[in-house]
Amino acid sequence: MSVSSAPAQPAEDQRDSARLWIFRHPLVIRLAHWINVVCLVVLLMSGLQIFNAHPALYWGAASTFDAPALAITSDEGAGGTPRGITQIGTHTFDTTGWLGLSAVGGEPTERAFPAWATLPAGQDLATGRRWHFLFAWAFVINGLIYLAYGIGTGQLRRRLIPDGDQIRDIGGSIREHLTLHFPEGEEARRYNVLQKLTYLVVVLVLLPIMVLAGLAMSPGLDAAFPFLTELFGGRQSARSVHFIVANLLVLFVIIHVLLVLLSGFWNNMRGMITGWFTIRRIPGATIRTGESR
Repeated sequence: MSVSSAPAQPAEDQRDSARLWIFRHPLVIRLAHWINVVCLVVLLMSGLQIFNAHPALYWGAASTFDAPALAITSDEGAGGTPRGITQIGTHTFDTTGWLGLSAVGGEPTERAFPAWATLPAGQDLATGRRWHFLFAWAFVINGLIYLAYGIGTGQLRRRLIPDGDQIRDIGGSIREHLTLHFPEGEEARRYNVLQKLTYLVVVLVLLPIMVLAGLAMSPGLDAAFPFLTELFGGRQSARSVHFIVANLLVLFVIIHVLLVLLSGFWNNMRGMITGWFTIRRIPGATIRTGESR
């Protein structure tokens, strides 16, 4: 997608000859991105609502109530003061106010995750499950459309598979990220190698695992496809994997948003809303007008 000569170039480009406009994100990619944003927010918040109904994780096929891998509860501290407790293995942490015990209507209330983080805010497992399953289907359908479009047009290969020169310079890309120096000129036309590898892991590893682990928690699907629970070593393991991958996706989103802010918020947002993105011309360097990657 080329193009510095597009007739729809914003007026800003005419005032700033040091910048080149490129069309970076096709409509399908942009729609898939924003639908994913909505789906993931609803899935995360409704998932925390579901977790609150039984705020503990186990490993294997059965729940080992006396020895959970993770539990978010509450107890009484010194003087009988209630406090939130997060237990990971044999270690416990006071997480009052955030996990285990938080304010609801001004009153300290025992909840694994606070009301502001769940959908709906009040404890309502049935409604949380309905939101979760509805948006899980929307998320899967959107993902399949994205994959079909990406494979059919070559966008997936160009966006996710690093080029040979990028692999060879992966050390340089790591240094650029650590020092918050981002690519400019010709190199800014394409995703850098760390972006491509991260997106590759998210799209082709984490998200499929997330969906499969979610399916493995369904008694009906387990009966029809018993290999699903065997794949994860039991339904409780599938639930734990689902929770762990959800947290990895949250970590990915936090880092993704931070890099969007640091590398140019308005330019990145405009690119993902309109498709148009600007890169800075480097004096003396040649910038091709070929396809953006």
